[in-house]
Amino acid sequence: MAYMLSNCLIEKSNFNPKELSMIKGYVKINGVICKGCELCIISCPQDGLRLSSQFNENGYRFVELIEDKCTGCVNCALVCPEAAITVYRQPKQAKKVVAKE
Repeated sequence: MAYMLSNCLIEKSNFNPKELSMIKGYVKINGVICKGCELCIISCPQDGLRLSSQFNENGYRFVELIEDKCTGCVNCALVCPEAAITVYRQPKQAKKVVAKE
């Protein structure tokens, strides 16, 4: 038996679901300029962001990463009105894939 993934054929004997895991990302939030509007929290599909219990120098609770759930989707950075979020992605690892004949 074989599996089809976007014009590639993966033989069942070589199929490893861990190879298909999500890409990892990392979010860096500038807590000094974040105003805690929560738009990034709402837009995160992984529910990986929350408001900090601390306040920045302007008196706002800023956003922080909860866990290492980030996939690097960039939704949070796109909706941030203060441009306080930078997203980094780990490079995708090469997979052993048999070309479709």
